[in-house]
Amino acid sequence: MGSKVKLVGTEVPITGSDSINWIELTIQSTTSTAGAASNSASTAGPFAPTTEDRASCLLIGDLPTYVIWRINKSLPHTLEFLEFSADGEFPRNGLRLMFPNALSPFAFVCPNEVDRQNGSSYLLYVMTVSGVAYLFQLKNVNNYVLYSSSIFPESEFVQFDVRACINEGVITSVAATAGCFLIGMDSGSVFGFKLGSLHHTSPGFQFELQDDTGIRRLWGFMSRGKIVGAVQDLVVADMLGGKLVFVLHSDGIIRVWDLFHNIRLINHTVCAPSLSGSLFKRIWVGRANSARKLIPLAILYRRNSEDTLEVISVHSILFEMGDKITLSMNSLTQNIPLEGGCVDVQFSSDSIFILRENGLVSYDMLHTDDDEKQPECYALQEEFVADQLFQSSENFPDDLLWISQSVLSMKDQAVPFVSSIFLRKLLHPGVFHDNVFKMTMLEYNRHFTNTEFHSLSVDGLKKEILQLIEHEVNQTPLSAFCQWKTFCNCYFDHWCKNNTPVGLFHQSGNSCMVLIRKSSVSLFRSMEKIELLVAASNEVGDVANFGLSSPEDKISWEILLGVLGCVTCISQQLGKTSSSIIYELLMSMPAITSDDFLPCLLKILETGYSSLVAASSQDSWVDRMMEKELLDHKNLRKFSVDMLLSLHSLSDKAGSWAKVLEVIVSYIKFLVPHKTVQMFDSERPLDMKATILIQSIAQISRVMFESATEILIFLGYLIHISWQIHISHDDVSRIQFELVPMLQEIISEWLIIQFFATMPSEPPAVEDFSYQLSSLKIDNSIDRRSWKERQGKPDFTLAFLLLSYGPYCSEEHDKLTLRDILGPQDILSAARDFIGWIIWGRTGEESSIFLTHSTELAMILIRNRQYRAAEHLIGLVESRALKEYTSRSLQDVKGEWCILHHLLGCSLVAQARVLHRSLKEAKANDAVRCFFRASSGLGVSQALQNLSQAGFPQLGLSDNISSAAWKLYYYQWVMQTFEQHNLSEGACQFALAALEQVDEALCSRDAPAESAAGIRGRLWANVFKFTLDLNHYDDAYCAIISNPDEESKYICLRRLIIVLYERGALKILCNGQLPLIGLTEKVELELSWKAERSDIMLKQNPYKLLYAFEMHRHNWRRAATYMYRFTFRLRNEAEVTDSMKNSIAIQERLNGLSAAINALYLVHPLHAWIDPLLEEIPLKNENYPFKKMKTTNRELTTENGLLPHTRQSYLDIEKLEREFVLTSAEYLLCLANIKWSYSDASTLPPNLVDLLVQMDLYDTAFTVLLRFCKDSGLKKELESVFSSMALKCCPNIIGSPFPGNNFGSQRLLLTSSQNEVVLPGVLEMAAPVNQFKGNNYWENLELYLGKYKDLHARLPVVVAETLLHADSEIELPLWLVHMFKCGGTQRRWGMTGQESNPASLFQLYVDHGRFTDATNLLLEYIDSYKSVRPADVIFRKRPSSVWFPYTAIERLWCQLERSIAAGHMVEQSKKLQGLLHGSLSSNLKQLKVDSDDAVCSSGR
Repeated sequence: MGSKVKLVGTEVPITGSDSINWIELTIQSTTSTAGAASNSASTAGPFAPTTEDRASCLLIGDLPTYVIWRINKSLPHTLEFLEFSADGEFPRNGLRLMFPNALSPFAFVCPNEVDRQNGSSYLLYVMTVSGVAYLFQLKNVNNYVLYSSSIFPESEFVQFDVRACINEGVITSVAATAGCFLIGMDSGSVFGFKLGSLHHTSPGFQFELQDDTGIRRLWGFMSRGKIVGAVQDLVVADMLGGKLVFVLHSDGIIRVWDLFHNIRLINHTVCAPSLSGSLFKRIWVGRANSARKLIPLAILYRRNSEDTLEVISVHSILFEMGDKITLSMNSLTQNIPLEGGCVDVQFSSDSIFILRENGLVSYDMLHTDDDEKQPECYALQEEFVADQLFQSSENFPDDLLWISQSVLSMKDQAVPFVSSIFLRKLLHPGVFHDNVFKMTMLEYNRHFTNTEFHSLSVDGLKKEILQLIEHEVNQTPLSAFCQWKTFCNCYFDHWCKNNTPVGLFHQSGNSCMVLIRKSSVSLFRSMEKIELLVAASNEVGDVANFGLSSPEDKISWEILLGVLGCVTCISQQLGKTSSSIIYELLMSMPAITSDDFLPCLLKILETGYSSLVAASSQDSWVDRMMEKELLDHKNLRKFSVDMLLSLHSLSDKAGSWAKVLEVIVSYIKFLVPHKTVQMFDSERPLDMKATILIQSIAQISRVMFESATEILIFLGYLIHISWQIHISHDDVSRIQFELVPMLQEIISEWLIIQFFATMPSEPPAVEDFSYQLSSLKIDNSIDRRSWKERQGKPDFTLAFLLLSYGPYCSEEHDKLTLRDILGPQDILSAARDFIGWIIWGRTGEESSIFLTHSTELAMILIRNRQYRAAEHLIGLVESRALKEYTSRSLQDVKGEWCILHHLLGCSLVAQARVLHRSLKEAKANDAVRCFFRASSGLGVSQALQNLSQAGFPQLGLSDNISSAAWKLYYYQWVMQTFEQHNLSEGACQFALAALEQVDEALCSRDAPAESAAGIRGRLWANVFKFTLDLNHYDDAYCAIISNPDEESKYICLRRLIIVLYERGALKILCNGQLPLIGLTEKVELELSWKAERSDIMLKQNPYKLLYAFEMHRHNWRRAATYMYRFTFRLRNEAEVTDSMKNSIAIQERLNGLSAAINALYLVHPLHAWIDPLLEEIPLKNENYPFKKMKTTNRELTTENGLLPHTRQSYLDIEKLEREFVLTSAEYLLCLANIKWSYSDASTLPPNLVDLLVQMDLYDTAFTVLLRFCKDSGLKKELESVFSSMALKCCPNIIGSPFPGNNFGSQRLLLTSSQNEVVLPGVLEMAAPVNQFKGNNYWENLELYLGKYKDLHARLPVVVAETLLHADSEIELPLWLVHMFKCGGTQRRWGMTGQESNPASLFQLYVDHGRFTDATNLLLEYIDSYKSVRPADVIFRKRPSSVWFPYTAIERLWCQLERSIAAGHMVEQSKKLQGLLHGSLSSNLKQLKVDSDDAVCSSGR
């Protein structure tokens, strides 16, 4: 046969077939024999054929189920099992059986028609390389999803060790049928085992295919020594009413056996003389053709061991049916050399399909003449993926960088622009594979778990890729491009390794072909005529099919080929990436048109690329750039010359450029999408056929878009060099005003089709209630629920959403409702119909910008929450429409323009809800503009009213409404829409816009029934709400005072106060920022109402705000009243168990009382009082009569359960200060963990002073005494306090703060007497331990005694008496003794003075047995009396100027005598008596002299 083939179709991958969730079940060996065989196989080599890539597909059941099994050489121990049907989605789950040994490249699946008790549906036969055969009873795959164990049940499979029955040799081929397992040996023998029908111990379980005894004896005599070669391949086929076994031997002999009767039907040698020495590999058998009485047969062989070229030899076996089957081999039909390796072969009724590594080719078996029918080829996906990832040639991807830099105006956009192109290519349906992506990321040390990967949306995938590519901070376009190129090369290598073809299935009847790849499944479709022409223009000879004038018009055909040749030349000069750049420009910048990028491309065709050397910042790239620049200049010169020659030749051949343009117009018409007819309103089935349909549309739209853009560039080039090729002005005008707009329209149509087919959908928002409801899986539509779960994945494009809404024609309906998979032509037909629906809609009416149908498409996207896609679609339609129409004419098109802006506004609002900050604000502002533009069009009322009929939210408008009334209703609807999405800025704008329409709307004939005040009040209330949400408090207050509805005004005012309070912004009310003209009382009323009903423990308390509010207005008494009310409630309502929080509460009370006192000090003394009953403050709000106070006065109790203290009729400053003092004491005690409270602030609480003194709170104790006590009561309390303080300084009493004889520094104490016994080291050891504490007590006593002794002169006596009473041996401090000695201000002689005088101290010494100290004190003063200076003698001689406590002296003398009489301290007592006697005698003599002198002086 000839070597040329005709391209007729291409591969279409099935979406989701690459992302199967495999359920892995381990097969455990059940016999020791199998284990022994396994061990021996591992040591002695394989017993059966080794693992190869092999797969097959079978059609089972009347409602056909497609079953696929697959064995991969990369996973030799694993068999993959899939089942799917054409009327459902491709399964998400598959079964993986994990065997203990590697598998032979064989498996057989058939329906289980014998035993279905355990729910098994299939029988599966498998063999391992160790010679163990398995028979599984498999259930449907979904039954294993919730299987709890990872071990396949032993009761559901049988295994048999074949080696136990084979004495010698190895297995070379395996086959099976229901109930029988066949093996071919290297000896040429074929053995059978009735595995599944008989037990292995039953008679007849094992048999051999051989002739009966008589025939064998006869055959042995006739062919003595004839031995067949090893079995190369086995095939069991159900045909001719039985099961036939086809055996291919290594010597070229084909034997056919009747398996049921064990009869050989044919024995034929296919080795022709030219095939001697050939290596036979496989055999395939087709279905028996009853009409022609033949069985097709194909044999794969190589001519010799050194030849790598494989050949398919096609034969046919003739059969006759009668009493017995008679078979005879026909002569050779065809020999088909294979340029690529053969993967699989399938037969149809008249063709043979050969799956090669580089494509699928079909040959006609009915004709042997090469010229009768040319072989047909189907392209594989490898070519498409290589083209997408720029893997076709070495310089292919480099053009992408240079053109991008030349087209883009801003060079800093080059890196993100190139990245966007590569990302779009990688995530293209059919290119992106889950496993390939994960393996590529592993090359970059990025590992994903299954959970992590499945959680990634399209945006997440893009982010992961960009983190690898754009990791450099200051990345240049060249470095980014190199990173992308390396990544795509790695990805493509993994794609090819993981997607090698391994099997083919052909379904008779509809010519459906299933391609099984290593990790995916695909179908094949027919190609459009444009695709065929672009792929192989020199091999297409059907002129009439391309719209030329007639089949005889060969000139027109040659002109078309010449035009396409020029187009191809331009495409090669620009590089194949130009269409990708144009697509990315149009998709990423919807406002751009061909007029923006076409001049840049034409400039490249004229002058070449911009400076390439400047684009490189790396020295290693400079040489390469210079070489490329020189090469480009050379190619540019050659291109220019070739194009001029080609165009002149084209013009000469056509006779005129008008003829050329006519041919181009005919070609362009084939680029226009087909129209659809006979539409139904039913939904398309959501099944696997839908995925095939969308993949086909993506492929077709890509070719159509590229073809249209290439023709557009060609026409632009013609205009650019028109003066060189002599195109007339009329022809130039026709190109500019007819052909170019036509192409722009076609490009926009295919752009949008490709947009729907390739753009991934957005994942549902997490906060989307509808999505959360659907996730509960209460919807009966399983398909729709699963599709919603797939949203956001790369393979789930927007076209899936359209498919569920798009109607289809009757012919397509019949095809899509079939349970079989679509054939190649059916797929193409269905794709055409769906493309036509996208462009032309339900009616099929022509519209150059399909403005009417685009609204329906946008609504479908918005219904499915694809808001970004809807915005993009409307942007594409708008940019193209503005190029063709003026704005005014667009508004006249049945209101469709307004509907588009309305839908665009809805999509922008929905997007703004989930954005933040500047992006959110920008989207909201754009939405505002869209809604205002939508409201200003003609016919907008009726147009938007029709949206409700299409399932969109109703606007609630009536027909024939006036413009003002329409706008009033519409603005309110938009306002509510913004409000629902928490966009207060936009809602406020439309509320204000609605207010502007109120007057005019009320004057119209269809005025609203609501009053003007009611409408304005409602709208101003909304303005207030929105401005308040935006924290625009001034505007919110302006909305309040502008509201004509009084009730609404006060409600808003109360809301304003509540919100300001909650946000901590009430200071704007208190500092006079807002002019509360006429609303002061209302504000105060609301604040007081809020204060009375709020928790008193709130951090931001309303009472404090009321205090500030009144203070700012100089209402001092009212401010004091509110603060006292605050402290009163705080004291009676606060229930705090934590001491820390309790101290904070008491501190708040102190602050409140202090604030109230300070406020009253600002009032005139005559009016400096408050009424604690708060009679002037209304505690009930008339506007809210049903509100209840949280607490009442009767419910208020103190912490100890007592009723709160009775409030007096009024409170002045003095009473408040008393309460402040008591509260201060309570606060300090609380800090000391002493729980204390008071019930009445008018009297001194008992035990308070004692508690304060006990806790060393002396300042507070004295403050309390001075505030509550007067005169004698004060003195009495002071004596009690100082007595307690003195006791704390005594070290030897029970309860003393510090033990031991600790007196601190000696400078504070008197020295001990000479006879006092002191243990050495006691003071030194004890003093450092408690020195600070002890000194502190003495210092406090000294400090406060010096401060308050003037208030009560007897306090030193009380202190000394307390000390001596507690410890008669204690040494009084020097400062205390000094107070006795120097207590008076006037100098006196003797021991006289105030209450605290030396005589008092002397008496204390005598009373407490301190005789030595008393004697020393008396002697000190007597000696002082004697040793007076001469100048002071005159004062001593005055009457009554000297006094000594003679009675106490007498008591001292008597005590000394008793001590002597008792024998206690006799010597010391006598010594003291002697001192007293001598001193007193001398003193009395002196007194006698002074008395005489005084008498004499008085007598004179």
